[in-house]
This record gives sequence, structure tokens and C-alpha cells, in this order.
Amino acid sequence: MGLHMQVIIALLLGIKRNGHIFIGLILGVLVGLFFPKDSYGQVYSILSFIAKAFINIIQMVVLPLVISAIIIGVSNIGDSKQLAKFGSKMILYYGIITVLAVSIAAIIAIVMQPGLNAQSLVNPDIIQNVQGSVTEAIQYQKENMVQIFLDLIPKNPFEALASGNMIPVIIFVSIFAVALTRAGEISRPLVSFFESIFAATMKVTDWIMYLAAPGIFALTATAVSSFGVEIFGVISKYAIAICLALAIQFFIIYPIMLKVFSKVPVGRLYAAISEAIMVAFGTASSSATLPLTITCCEKRGISNKVCSFVLPLGATLNMDGTAIIQVIAVIFLAQMYGIDLSPLLIFEIAALAIVASSTSAGIPGAGMITIALILNGIGLTPQQLVVGFSLLFTIERFFDMLRTICNVTSDAIVAAIIADNENELNYELLCGVEGEKAQA
Repeated sequence: MGLHMQVIIALLLGIKRNGHIFIGLILGVLVGLFFPKDSYGQVYSILSFIAKAFINIIQMVVLPLVISAIIIGVSNIGDSKQLAKFGSKMILYYGIITVLAVSIAAIIAIVMQPGLNAQSLVNPDIIQNVQGSVTEAIQYQKENMVQIFLDLIPKNPFEALASGNMIPVIIFVSIFAVALTRAGEISRPLVSFFESIFAATMKVTDWIMYLAAPGIFALTATAVSSFGVEIFGVISKYAIAICLALAIQFFIIYPIMLKVFSKVPVGRLYAAISEAIMVAFGTASSSATLPLTITCCEKRGISNKVCSFVLPLGATLNMDGTAIIQVIAVIFLAQMYGIDLSPLLIFEIAALAIVASSTSAGIPGAGMITIALILNGIGLTPQQLVVGFSLLFTIERFFDMLRTICNVTSDAIVAAIIADNENELNYELLCGVEGEKAQA
């Protein structure tokens, strides 16, 4: 099947699976146009209530999702018999890919400045309030650096949980997860408990995604009702920035990774996982695509030993496509609300995006759920940025499908590199010609 046909099938599959989302988006635009805020204040109030409720519901699952994902991910690494052989390389390669992803995203967002044109859409009083919150948080960080590091070790983890102070929570949970892996079989019931929490949280997230159509409808309608169709002109630069960053990651960074760390030919590998890429676009879920990703990789020569260890963990922890969107989204919001983006703040956003993306579930919409963790780290909450979030959610579903392509491809890239390094790759199967070997 030619590449153009694969692209067409992927687009049709994506539209079919997410038709209700696109319908909600289109209806939101139409309702916003026909019921402008100034003339239909009551209609706007109802839509605004639905939009804010949708954001609150999304925030509701952040804590259980992050905690359970960290414990399961660390526990799986610690329990795996392959850890000594593959674990260090897997962490290294996933780390390199994600750091490159957030760096590219930050550079593109700073250069293109997609949020500047959106400042006119926000009430000046709200901008001042947001700027004050961030300034206060940064000032506290500068004046209390030693105390900040002390605060990262929570005296009372439950107090940190209750206050939504995510970074100390993540540090405590990570330490706790490592301890569980060292405790042996006696810790298995507790790990199973968190596996149940993660499964339940993913189910709740699935239910939230059923509300995505009315939620995006309300968010789009309120945005268009307030600002008219010009909001799509405002957000077009944001869309271009994301597409450019994802394209650089997919067409430049991944091939460079293969070239530097292995002898795997990028064209052969991309062809091998093309079916998984199509399904990733259609489902917007790396977890749903995982069985097919494993099948594609194993059929084309990557050993089961590598696939069964690297790919499931990658679908849980390696989300560089998500990290790209989160960095650009947060910088877009910062520019939109006139926040001064110092080098320290940009570094903080990028570092938090690595953590937030790795705790995102491999399901549709998870990236926007954990973006609250990044905002929390710079002194903000989604409730303060309702207008900005309305703009982001307007086109989030389409980017959800694009970022999943990067997430799934990234997992396959790392699996192929490790398989090559450990002589666990059958080049005859990969290249499709008996005896053919890869060329650098």
C-alpha cells in the first residue's frame, strides 16, 4: 500500500472514531456565531458553566492518575528480570528523546510567540491577576531557594496531597514506589491496589472523554461567542508551532537517534510500523495501539524479549509528543497572559512537562489533564486561565491524534535501538530481503 493511501486511511479512521468531537467543535462554532455574548448573555452563562465544569472534571482525576502511574511504572521496571540488561539503556534513550522534544518545543514557541496575538482576548484585570500569581511564585522561589528544596521533601505527604502541591507528591510517590520494588513479594498486594486505582482512573478518564463532545462544544461556543471567528486566526500560529515541532521530532530527531545509536535504517522501520502509526492517529491512544505496535515490531525482527519489556513501559512513561504539546501550550498561555518568560521559568516549564507527560495515561485527552501539574509548578491553576483553555481545547483533539503518532513511533525507535545494541534484531525480517543487512 502506497504512503498516500496510508495517510488517507489514517485520516478517515481518525474522523470516524472522533466524529462526535468534530461535530461538537462545528456546532460550537455555529452556536457561538449565532449567539454572541453581548446579545445572548443567558445562553453564554449556561455554556460557560458547562465549559468550567468540564475543566473541573478533568482536574478531578489528576492526582490519582499521576500517583498510580508513577507507582506502576517504577514497580514494573524494578520487578522486571530484564532491568539489568535493558533498563539503563531504555531510560537513557527515552530521556534523550524527551529532552530533545521539550527543547525543540520551547525554542519554537519562544521564536514564533504564538500567544502574543491572543492577549487582546483576555480581560486586563485577569491578566494582572495571573501575572501577580506567577510573579509571586517566582519571587518566592528566588528568595527561598533553600526552603523550596526542603519543601520538596514533604513533612506530611497527605497535606501535600490535600493542597495539590504536586512536585512534593511526585517525589514522595517515586521514593515510595522504589521502596515497594525492594520490599519483594510482600508489596505485591499494595502494587495491585494501585494498579486497580490506575485502571479505575483510566475508566473515569474514558467517561470524561464521553463528555468531550459537549465539553468542547461549550468551550468552543463560549470562545466564539466572546471573540468571534477571529479566534481561529489567533490560534493558527499556535497550531503551526505544534505541527512544526512534531514534524521536526518525527522526521529529524528520530532518524538522527537511529543513525547515532544503531544501524537500523529509518525507512525500513517506519515501513514496519506504518500500520501502528495509522491506528495511533485514528485512536489517539498509545495504550490502544500497544498490541499492534508490539505485533508490527516482532513481525519485522525485533525480539519478543525487547518488545515485551520496552514497548509497554514506553506506552506508559515515554510521551515525547505529549511533552511537545504541553510545553508549547503552557508557553502560549504565558504569552497570552503577558507573563515574563525568563530562562529559569522556561527551564521549569520544560522540566515539569517531562514529568507531566510521563505521568499521562496513553489515552485520548490525557495530555491536557496533566498540564495542570505544570501550571501548578509556576503558581497557576486552570481556573485562572479559562479563556486560554477554551482556545486550547478548540483544536486539542486533532493534536491529540498527531502527538500519539510521535509517542508510538518513539517507543518503536527505542525498541529498535536496544534490539540492535543487544543483537536482538533480525535484519533479514526488518529489511524484507534475505541476507540484507542494514547500512548506516
